[in-house]
Amino acid sequence: MYDICCIGHITSDKVVNTQTTLYMPGGTAFYFSFALNKLDVKYLLITALAETEMHYVNDLRAKGIEIKVQPSAHTVYFENIYGKNQDERTQNVLQVADPFKPEQLQSVNAKIFHLGPLLANDFSAEFVKSIAGRGLISLDVQGYLRKVENKKVYATDWPSKKEILPYIDILKADVAELGELTGCDKVNDGIIQLTQWGVKEIVITNGSQGSLIYSDSVYYTIPAYSPPIIVDATGCGDTYMAGYLYKRVNGVGIQESGEFAAAMSGLKTAATGAFKGTEGDVVRFMGDQG
Repeated sequence: MYDICCIGHITSDKVVNTQTTLYMPGGTAFYFSFALNKLDVKYLLITALAETEMHYVNDLRAKGIEIKVQPSAHTVYFENIYGKNQDERTQNVLQVADPFKPEQLQSVNAKIFHLGPLLANDFSAEFVKSIAGRGLISLDVQGYLRKVENKKVYATDWPSKKEILPYIDILKADVAELGELTGCDKVNDGIIQLTQWGVKEIVITNGSQGSLIYSDSVYYTIPAYSPPIIVDATGCGDTYMAGYLYKRVNGVGIQESGEFAAAMSGLKTAATGAFKGTEGDVVRFMGDQG
């Protein structure tokens, strides 16, 4: 039995910001796994990518991360372009990987399954239903709200949301994604709509403005934790959810879990690439912010 199992594609990423252009692995699978790597948790990553990018998996395994790989004809290839405001980005998709299949998880049990779709077809309703009841299901909704046309990424509605959302225990979205998902202009209205569709616990991030978590009719306000200089915001949401689920699976309350997650995410922005720190690093960073 794993504490946390993340399911998602490792991508090939091109990251363009005002200072430089970088080429690196990415995706929820990559950033989430790195963030958990030095934490005390029994963790499994399930991913899919082409043989040409298997060196990404080999590198993660060399760091002690347990991984199951589903072969794919292609690896997802994202281009992320950031302006001066790191909360905003433009995305292009140059290549798409195969979707995940229920049979890949037949022998896997976990306390929490975290789904990190990058595009709308990554996880079918059949797939989500196949893991329901075997553990809590956490979902970063962003991929379900993305469609690709001529290699450009556009926001889109999620046609099967009312079929899938009743199976979701914890949902993460940013403010813009919440509006796209629910059609509500106000955050609180969007949260209530999600609960009416069956979601139990809702995490709403808002970049440098902090985050909001809703559970059992209670709103938890989580402050942002920012380093003196923000270098790279890619993977912040994935890092946040890694920290949050790590604390929650260990029985920590929502407010404390959210604050740890926000600090872990903020600390990640101080350096390029994935979070490579420890729980002690996060705790010290929180103390420095205080």
